[in-house]
Amino acid sequence: MYQFFVDPANIQGKKVYITGGDVNHIKNVLRMQVGEELNVSNGIDGKEYRCAIEEIGDEIVCELRFVKEDNVELPSKIYLFQGLPKSDKMELVIQKAVELGVYEVIPVAMSRCVMKLEPKKVAGKISRWQGIAEAAAKQSKRAIIPQIHEPMTFKQAIQYAAELDVKLIPYEMAEGMAHTKNIINNITPGQSIGFIIGPEGGIDDAELKMAIEAGFESITLGKRILRTETAGLTVMSILMYTLE
Repeated sequence: MYQFFVDPANIQGKKVYITGGDVNHIKNVLRMQVGEELNVSNGIDGKEYRCAIEEIGDEIVCELRFVKEDNVELPSKIYLFQGLPKSDKMELVIQKAVELGVYEVIPVAMSRCVMKLEPKKVAGKISRWQGIAEAAAKQSKRAIIPQIHEPMTFKQAIQYAAELDVKLIPYEMAEGMAHTKNIINNITPGQSIGFIIGPEGGIDDAELKMAIEAGFESITLGKRILRTETAGLTVMSILMYTLE
């Protein structure tokens, strides 16, 4: 069943109004008809609103049939601090991280990043990345659309993560899988979690030192060296499995 997101104000009693680009998608791409059912989320309360289409015009008017209270979201908010990767790898990271349950993605300009975003292109990139997050949220039937932030410096990212309960930094030179397993296994549902993934060039010593001084735990992801677009998704998969 198709999933759509609407503004909370568009859910009015037994009526749900779908507007914007989704109208064209429903009418001309999916070719849905009056009477067909779809799911709607307001992106806030975690509820799934099951609706049936009543009218198709400049907006889609639906009848609310029932509300599913079961929250499909992970019991912890997970923040991915992703060192800016080359090319379009960020799009893959965002898409898959959203499918796996990430709460926010924070692009980070780190010292070894090859990609340098020009200021005039930032707004366009964020808009595209947010659109990818929304599409992935619809596909995976998420109850929220994870926020994609504007790129931060490493120092800003560390400050943003200051209040999180669990802070991790996978590092290729870290040792001790038993230590890593112990940290992961002691995470409890409800705790907020943030983790930093370095770019292609990795995390330099100064950044690692800054993160550890700010309370980040250095962990290992095993004996193999993972690409930047693989490492974050590995951590997300481990956390998803642990928390659920």
